[in-house]
Amino acid sequence: MTEKNRTPKKSDCWEFSAESFIFDIPNSQEVLKVKKLIRKRNAITAVLCLVGITINLLLSFLSEKLGLPLYLDTVGTIAVSFMGGPLPGVIVGFATNLLKSITDESALYYGVLNVLIALAASVHARNKDYKKPHRMLYCAFIYTLIGGGLGSLLPMVLESVSYDSTSLAAVIEEKLHCTVTVSNLIANLMTDFLDKCISVAIVWLLLLFLPKKVQKLFRFSGWMQKPLTHEESSKAKKLNNRVMSLRTKILLVMSIALFAVSAAATLISVLLYRSAIIKENMDLAQGTAKVAASALDPEKIDIYLAEGESAEGYAETEKRLYAIRNSTDEILYVYVYKIDPSGCHVVFDLDTDELEGNPCGSVVAFDNSFSHYLPDLFAGNPIEPIITKDTFGWLLTAYEPVYDKEGKCVCYAAADISMDKINMIEREFLMEMLSLFLSFYILISVVIRWLVEYHIILPVNSIAMSTGTFAYDNEAARENSVERIRELNIHTGDEVENLYHAITKTSDDSMRYVADVQQKSAEISQLQKALILVLADIVESRDQNTGAHVRKTAAYTDIILHELQKEGLYPEILTDDYIDNVVNSAPLHDIGKIQVPDAILNKPGRLTDEEFSVMKQHTSAGRDILTQAIDLVPNSAYLNEARNLAGYHHEKWDGSGYPTGISGEEIPLSARVMAVADVFDALVSKRSYKEPFTYEAAMKIITEGSGKHFDPTVVNAFVRAGDQVRQIEEEFNRMTNENGCFVAAGSNKT
Repeated sequence: MTEKNRTPKKSDCWEFSAESFIFDIPNSQEVLKVKKLIRKRNAITAVLCLVGITINLLLSFLSEKLGLPLYLDTVGTIAVSFMGGPLPGVIVGFATNLLKSITDESALYYGVLNVLIALAASVHARNKDYKKPHRMLYCAFIYTLIGGGLGSLLPMVLESVSYDSTSLAAVIEEKLHCTVTVSNLIANLMTDFLDKCISVAIVWLLLLFLPKKVQKLFRFSGWMQKPLTHEESSKAKKLNNRVMSLRTKILLVMSIALFAVSAAATLISVLLYRSAIIKENMDLAQGTAKVAASALDPEKIDIYLAEGESAEGYAETEKRLYAIRNSTDEILYVYVYKIDPSGCHVVFDLDTDELEGNPCGSVVAFDNSFSHYLPDLFAGNPIEPIITKDTFGWLLTAYEPVYDKEGKCVCYAAADISMDKINMIEREFLMEMLSLFLSFYILISVVIRWLVEYHIILPVNSIAMSTGTFAYDNEAARENSVERIRELNIHTGDEVENLYHAITKTSDDSMRYVADVQQKSAEISQLQKALILVLADIVESRDQNTGAHVRKTAAYTDIILHELQKEGLYPEILTDDYIDNVVNSAPLHDIGKIQVPDAILNKPGRLTDEEFSVMKQHTSAGRDILTQAIDLVPNSAYLNEARNLAGYHHEKWDGSGYPTGISGEEIPLSARVMAVADVFDALVSKRSYKEPFTYEAAMKIITEGSGKHFDPTVVNAFVRAGDQVRQIEEEFNRMTNENGCFVAAGSNKT
């Protein structure tokens, strides 16, 4: 294929500059067409997602209003995953629970479960499980393990999320004598399995009656090139890599980065939330202690300690303290102590449901955790709220001093908040963050995987597949190879597209270069063959007895070698290249005759022993001539075979030949073949000193020489190809004049 006869393609809409490395983008019409297709694809996917979210919310609302023991909030998720793929399915699952959390906060925690169900459904769609009704039951079971199994773990770790108590749970608890948690877990799994069976059945019916064209329209593929078939796509995704695929590397890096950022954000959020909630509870405890201090009469503290609970006004003050404590659920203890070196003298100590307060006038020993604050407490100074873990548990405590008219601290009003409750709130917040993190993590991972798949992996692997199967055999194959990569039409609009255009141009240029090289190689090969024949003709023209000998022996050699190859003999030797080299160099087997005197070469009668001795030297002379040629053109396979032919074609299988007397397979295969072809042609050809033998007589002499003069295997192959041999012999006889000289077709020369 040359540049002048190459037909321009429509895809040749870019140009490459070696200096600037800039590609012109396709024409505006093609760009607009691609953008239009992308907008259409995105619009269809957006509609599909909206429909899926609506189905989830609507069925969930109806189920709740009708009082059904079902959820039906994953029907849309499963359907969209089956039709659109993992990305739209994950979006629907995540968005559904995000919207439900507006009215039901606990729905946010279950969002990750809906997202996992979307991923599972997309896998089932890829495996075509929806085409087998019994497999749909398996799908329902998997969704139950996700929704009911993992979902049942949340109430165990989150106090704000509880099991939906049902009569079924009560029956299970009674019949199996198990705990409330276990009974609720079993009931939840059974209910969820029924829910998922109904959901899967709805999706199955939808897929059964929805036209295939509509389902195909909803498939969100995102091709940035000519779409591949399912087989091509699978092959492109599974190309072998030496260490790790680019997809894995990108996803690994992105996953690690996303996880690190999300984990850091979650940790920072939890720490900030902990700091904020402790600050909030400290303020609450301080506020409560101040209110309790304001309810006390400083002048009566000593009277209360002296007279106890029977003192005037004690009961009313205690009642006000109870009201202050009960005004909020966070305050666990409220008490009033007069503190001096002898201990904490109880003025008021309010009872709780779990613990009875100390009586008025009793003395409570100091906890070890307060030792640092005792100097300030003895002096009546204010102290900051403190967190301790001692006799009464893990508490956040605020002390508020109460001063009399003279400014003397008569006691401290205190309020305690349980740190266990604060810790539980922190744990719930952490679980909320983890649930949201997992949902976002899966969503973003699916988006990244989708982008990597369609914008990098498939385009790059498509290029690799197209370029890896380039054919160089002929012009049509080369053109098809280049056209195959042009048809990919990669339009990612980034460096991948630049790479695609560069490879396309390089491939096109390379194919043209290969075409030129092959054309020149063919011309050189033809020239080489012509030169060999010219050289052989020069030698042959001196021998008035041989006629078309070099051409006929080459033809017989070709027949024998192909027959041996067809029979599977010498497979390590008989390659197509080997046969070409032997056949092309066969005309040079008698090149040594150029050194034989004309008188001997053209003697009409029998040669004397001395003359025959000179004649035999043409083998060694031919070998030496070709050896000199090999020195000038090293690594030439055809010259090596020419030397073998020239030097050994008169050797005999039994070792009685010349010039070296080697025997059997010591003789090169090409020379053993030529020995048969050479003798046969000499027998059937007319010479000045003899008439030609008949075909049958010549064949008889050849077969009688098997195992003596000739290689038996070569003789057998020659006999098997007898029809072809006879045809060649007859064709050359027709082109030989009455004087025995060869006349080429269309020529008047002898």
